[in-house]
Amino acid sequence: MARAATIHVCTACAHETPRWLGQCPGCGAWGTITEERANKPTGGRGGTAPAAGPAKARPGAVPAGRPTRLRDVTAPRVPRLRTGLGEVDRVLGGGLVPGSLVLLGGSPGIGKSTLLNTVLGHLEGAGTRTLYVSGEESAAQVRLRAERLAAPPRAEDVAAGIGTHSASGLASAMDVPILAETDLATVIATIEAERPEVCVIDSVQTMHDPDLNGAPGSVSQVREVAGRLMEVAKRLDVATVLVGHVTKEGSLAGPRVLEHLVDCVLQFEGERERTYRTLRASKNRFGSTNEAGVFEMRGVGLVEVLDPSARFVGEATKAAGSVVLCAMEGTRPLLVEVQALVSPSELVPPRRVSNGIDRNRLALVLAVLGRHAGLSTSTHDVFVNVVGGVRADEPGADLAVALAVASAARGIVPGTGGEAGAALPVACFGEVGLTGELRGVAHADRRLAEARKFGLGEVVRPERHATLRDALRAALPKRQG
Repeated sequence: MARAATIHVCTACAHETPRWLGQCPGCGAWGTITEERANKPTGGRGGTAPAAGPAKARPGAVPAGRPTRLRDVTAPRVPRLRTGLGEVDRVLGGGLVPGSLVLLGGSPGIGKSTLLNTVLGHLEGAGTRTLYVSGEESAAQVRLRAERLAAPPRAEDVAAGIGTHSASGLASAMDVPILAETDLATVIATIEAERPEVCVIDSVQTMHDPDLNGAPGSVSQVREVAGRLMEVAKRLDVATVLVGHVTKEGSLAGPRVLEHLVDCVLQFEGERERTYRTLRASKNRFGSTNEAGVFEMRGVGLVEVLDPSARFVGEATKAAGSVVLCAMEGTRPLLVEVQALVSPSELVPPRRVSNGIDRNRLALVLAVLGRHAGLSTSTHDVFVNVVGGVRADEPGADLAVALAVASAARGIVPGTGGEAGAALPVACFGEVGLTGELRGVAHADRRLAEARKFGLGEVVRPERHATLRDALRAALPKRQG
């Protein structure tokens, strides 16, 4: 029996090679080449072209298109579909756009399906036609989750104003139509028959086109499934959300062309051991990519955190190594606690561990502290953590990291002298330059307003202190105890 023809495909960029290679020649990634069965040369949908080359068309045989100037193009304003969750609408730019294709990724168990079930429940309750296609769970399993979402909220949650569930729970979550199917042709036929306004495919890696070789989740399958679902979404004006798997590095699994194909790429981030989750957009053709939505996982599912600063700062402690960072998540000011621990090291080189802060940025701040502030950590381990699982990647977090590390190393509780009895740590923001200067950051007025809203008083910032050494003198006036 003849051996089936195979090809080798890069899972990152879909580059094809006749044999296995350690490094992909297309994108340079290592260990991404996988073996797949070659598609039959049928020349039909999903197949390869026939061996004979196509006949060349005579000039003029194909009618030419007629370009239109952009000023002559009519673009009617299409109303967005509000999801019922303000945090999701914030990230999407105001809601779902009809006919758009959205890709949602996140680690296993982070709450992607719970979030989408909640969104569909709100949409169904508002009279929007929805459809949930599950390729990973049975209809009975999805019902169990919907029953949890439909449960009445706890009395303490209602008193605290947490979430947007009604007093009777999200009862409309039980009314969402569900299709437990992995065959792509059946899914498309159902969409064409039901004509939903919003459709969720959970997940794109489980969908299978029988006309193509390869197992579900392979490069060729994911590429073809996404392409056909995009065609259906545009043709029928169905806002379609694709759930995508992620790799162990945290990036979206599958060919890179998948991210180029969709209109919006969302990442649902967080740690399973923590209750807080963050929704971010890395690509959005219909809105900004600088916004973020914050959620909390509770017994009734995911609920919105409408005032994240109150949650994070309310748990902050005034101690050595603890400061409050006035950060920005898009257009929203956010107060988060940054903690540092400095201890003598028995390793060479010493450890540098960061959670929520870029390690390269931490190394830069430590180098500036040693060179321009007289605080060397070359013989100490340094641990930095942003409390609550929040990620602070902006340059404005540099000063908070520097103050937290210096406070922990010297054993001094930060304070500017004006709030000796304050229960909260000192607040700060600013970028640290390589020459030891402090540089201003965007939205300084909004950061200050958020800090004063919670009574943080004086804020250490570049407008008050020209250099890092000056900021350390102001925030760490003298050794205590």
